[in-house]
Amino acid sequence: MIQKVPLCSNTAVQLRFLCPDDIEEVKGLCSDWFPVEYPDNWYRDITSNSRFYSLASIYDHHIIGLIVAEIKPHNKCNKEDQGILSPHFSTHAKVAYILSLGVVQEYRRNGIASLLLDNLVSHLTSVDGGPCKALYLHVLTSNVSAIRFYEQRHFYRHSYLPYYYSIQGKSRDGFSYVLYLNGGHPPWTIVDYAKKAVRILQDLDLFSFPVQMCRSVCRMLRRVLPGVGRVPHATAALFS
Repeated sequence: MIQKVPLCSNTAVQLRFLCPDDIEEVKGLCSDWFPVEYPDNWYRDITSNSRFYSLASIYDHHIIGLIVAEIKPHNKCNKEDQGILSPHFSTHAKVAYILSLGVVQEYRRNGIASLLLDNLVSHLTSVDGGPCKALYLHVLTSNVSAIRFYEQRHFYRHSYLPYYYSIQGKSRDGFSYVLYLNGGHPPWTIVDYAKKAVRILQDLDLFSFPVQMCRSVCRMLRRVLPGVGRVPHATAALFS
């Protein structure tokens, strides 16, 4: 049986950054993919502003997938996302927010979304893209396939956002998901501090002190009381 080769492995699939000439095509794709309507200036920004990482997958001279992320200081995050990074980091530490990731229906399950996401992560962990401490996004709680996609790629659920979306006049709940990069991490809990304390004690080898003390006491008792510490011979008894 011949195994189908994913389209992402096809050399005919190329990656390139979006440009202003792509606006009308990108508008059409986003209207098909997403329930949220974007204003015209959003399309102008993602195709021309350097703060956006806007990458397209091209096949047969058409865009079949794209990812758009905004790279910004942590203090520029919306209020609901201010807690994604530990206060240990500067408020100017960089984070990246995925605004959109989509693939044309007929080309899905061909590794295109993974190809785009991997390219973004590679950029954010490189010298040019770093030091970005977190990559995050919002997703509808009902979008099970997208949630599964991100969880399989080591994003973890950060928070529940009730009534976060307004779609066709109706409020919808969302989740935020985060992937930590370049040593980034969330605010520590009491459990995290306890684990850190344990690791410090282990590194200092302080846990071996009680064991050494017990051994010293046993050796002293054996010298004073010769019978201490000896194992008696087994005794068999028959009861009739």
